Amino acid sequence: MPLHHRDTVREEIESCIFASIELENELPKYRFPEAETRPDVAFQVVHDELLLDGNARQNLATFCQTWEEPQVHALMDMAIDKNLIDQDEYPQSAEIERRCVHMLADLWNAPDAANTVGTSAIGSSEAAMLAGMAALRRWRNKRKAEGKTIVQPNMVCGPVQVVWHKFARYWDVEIREIPMGPNQYCLTPEDVTARVDENTIFVVPTLGVTYTGIYEPVEALSQELDALQERTGLDIDIHVDGASGGFLAPFCAPDVQFDFRLPRVKSINASGHKFGLAPLGSGWVIWRDAKELPEELIFHVNYLGGDMPDFHINFSRPAGQIIAQYYNFIRLGRGGYRSIHDACYETGAYLAGEIPNLGPFELLASSDAATGIPAVTWRIAEGQEPGYTLFDLADRLRNRGWQVPAYTLTGGASDVAVQRVLVRQGVDRDLASLLLDDFKAAIDHFAKHPVSVGMTKEESGGFSHL
Repeated sequence: MPLHHRDTVREEIESCIFASIELENELPKYRFPEAETRPDVAFQVVHDELLLDGNARQNLATFCQTWEEPQVHALMDMAIDKNLIDQDEYPQSAEIERRCVHMLADLWNAPDAANTVGTSAIGSSEAAMLAGMAALRRWRNKRKAEGKTIVQPNMVCGPVQVVWHKFARYWDVEIREIPMGPNQYCLTPEDVTARVDENTIFVVPTLGVTYTGIYEPVEALSQELDALQERTGLDIDIHVDGASGGFLAPFCAPDVQFDFRLPRVKSINASGHKFGLAPLGSGWVIWRDAKELPEELIFHVNYLGGDMPDFHINFSRPAGQIIAQYYNFIRLGRGGYRSIHDACYETGAYLAGEIPNLGPFELLASSDAATGIPAVTWRIAEGQEPGYTLFDLADRLRNRGWQVPAYTLTGGASDVAVQRVLVRQGVDRDLASLLLDDFKAAIDHFAKHPVSVGMTKEESGGFSHL
């Protein structure tokens, strides 16, 4: 190195990063940069921009995990370059996925858990799509074998998450969604049987309705469909959307029969990254037995080396989330999952006991393991005008970093606004007490400064449903 360059190099090494020449100008945002940037500078600016995001631990709207053990972070780092679909190159990652499938089949009481079929997915939404595709193909194959038409398939469900509307639209299936009504926030077996017919590919009850957190009555629905078959001959499959409850009920409410103990249940999907405690990007779908997944939906590819059976919407997928899921299974076992989720229910029950004392609030769901997920959902009691809306409360709480969503229900209950706290791992009693302190401070503020009476949620700057 020439001597006259040494002072310049020394200055570059010793200078504060914020005095570097790269940070003297605004960074590229809409055009691809021509030159490289020092890695420490690039890291610092991206890191600093992320400071503008909310604090994930205070996000009480999300169902997804916002805390993981250090060992999970280490495993995710080890797996950053592993492509789960490439089973020839990463056979042990593929083996770990298979183990998880059979463990879940066992958890959900499949008749032959060691030999059933299932797969991981990027999340519960992809898993739901795969289950819907399998049900549609089973229905078509059955109709063709009977010499009947395969036009106008339909599905019947209660108030569902948007993935089922996507499935219905993408695959041209009529969705017969049972609307909410006054004081009725989920499907009933009678509502279902009034809507099914020979073109129904399946019924989808939800184990943890997104809007309220309550479990829809899978066992009662199965019994009603059994009775319908006896009367009419209609044999209707059930797929359980267990996005949240599928990783809760087996541990905390084992008497809730939603799973393969009911012969009519053909498949179940769940989110590993919700109450499965895995990092974001983990979903699962398990079929009752191999015959419920039509063979013609499985593709076999060999261009990555070896024969790779594939039934996914995505192709290349990260292995880290699945490896972390397996870590949680063997790390926690049934007892560990039960302990973590019981703590969530206890924190939820604490909030449910305190929130009605803060204002004119009426609970819709109260963190009961037998009837729903650890969520607390409330509304302003009918006829009360406290001088603020739930959207105002949500907005005020956000000033303190809390995301406590306010949103309206659907169907005949679309005039009802509710607010919800989702309690998951990492939301402990102390954090809940801090939330209640800020909740009370927000209400005291509105007592002195009434706002938004008669305003719409858009005018009051409120949350939309997450």
